[in-house]
Amino acid sequence: MKQALLRAIVLLASWSIGLLVAARVVPNVSVSVSGFVVAVVLFTAAQATLSLAIVRLPRAYASLLLGGTGLVLTLVALALAAVFTDGLTIRGAASWAAAIVVVWLITTIGAISLPEVLARDRAVPA
Repeated sequence: MKQALLRAIVLLASWSIGLLVAARVVPNVSVSVSGFVVAVVLFTAAQATLSLAIVRLPRAYASLLLGGTGLVLTLVALALAAVFTDGLTIRGAASWAAAIVVVWLITTIGAISLPEVLARDRAVPA
């Protein structure tokens, strides 16, 4: 249970950082506090729902879907946040594509580095 909570926090934090980085480095992307909160909540809900569906798939299929699912999930979360709040604005196809890739990449880096962090925590005596 502790590991699942830690994983959720790390993924949520990495996605939050990705959204903030995209707003900072991608032209025509801006986010306010309300847009940020809505995007994070929507991403969390979508991530939890899709993760449960992917976990039930055979391992060979799940690994094929993870990359594409992450990109689609990022697109959906950004689109919903942009639609449901005035706090997230992305103008232009190139900005949409760049924002999706930036947020997805940072989230992926967080997900990849998580097992390393957990292994390091277990190796350190308390």
